[in-house]
Amino acid sequence: MLHFTLRQLQVFEKVASHLNYSRAARELYLSQPAVSMQIRQIEGHIGLPLFEQMGKKIFLTEAGAELFHYARSIAQQLAEMEAVFDQMKGLGHGKLTLSVVNTANYFTPQLLATFCQRHPNINVILQVANRDAVLKQLSDNSTDLAIMGQPPEGLDLSAESFLDNPLVVIASPDHPLAKLRQIKFSQLTAETFLSREKGSGTRSAMERVFAQHGVQPRISMEMETNEAIKQAVRADMGLGILSLHSIELELETNRLVVLDVEKFPLLRHWFVVHRSNKRLSSAALAFKDFLLDTEPAVNEQP
Repeated sequence: MLHFTLRQLQVFEKVASHLNYSRAARELYLSQPAVSMQIRQIEGHIGLPLFEQMGKKIFLTEAGAELFHYARSIAQQLAEMEAVFDQMKGLGHGKLTLSVVNTANYFTPQLLATFCQRHPNINVILQVANRDAVLKQLSDNSTDLAIMGQPPEGLDLSAESFLDNPLVVIASPDHPLAKLRQIKFSQLTAETFLSREKGSGTRSAMERVFAQHGVQPRISMEMETNEAIKQAVRADMGLGILSLHSIELELETNRLVVLDVEKFPLLRHWFVVHRSNKRLSSAALAFKDFLLDTEPAVNEQP
């Protein structure tokens, strides 16, 4: 009969999620030796190794992968139990874990500020990551809600749109195209672009619109942040395609301009997303309703 504790199972789940003892220790506010000791105790109870080390990396063994499956299921049930108790208490207290893609972080703090004013006793944990990482957090059940572009088909996710997300072509004010109006899409084929990394929602939308015109965009550089793209475009290293929400300050200060290109802006939407089978806490339900039922000020485009 197995005798390890829920705390030991929680420690194992964190190490297995990150495949990194140090990162798990930081999240759990434990020392790395304490985490290692808990893992050794679980292995002693089971009688099988849970991790194997190759070089500087660790990997799950077959037994570790099986335990990880059950550990995540137990963690989800505990979170649902906590959500039930939160609902019994009402919205006087509660916790909301929210994951957002990088671009959504330009307007999410504004929304959270209004929400927290209405519900001051709700503790909000905000996680900002790229699209792939946010999808993994949803898959691992390590977040309550996510704000992102429309998730890919085939995943067991519930997604509802709550805000427009126009993508625009940006340039330095000194760029030759900045002085033109009604720019034909064909004129972009001679330009170089600074783009987000493959897998990002902005990059996928950019590739789709170029494919619809039967051309391949000339991407001179890939960057992992919108800020890096904006700085490079300001330096006249090329054009960029970004969400209008991410360049409001640069437009107000005339550091960047939006080009008047046919087929633009590309109108996309922001979605609030969660696992379809997840029992949302009172705090998560309140924030979801807040997004869907209000007219956020960020809908007023610059």
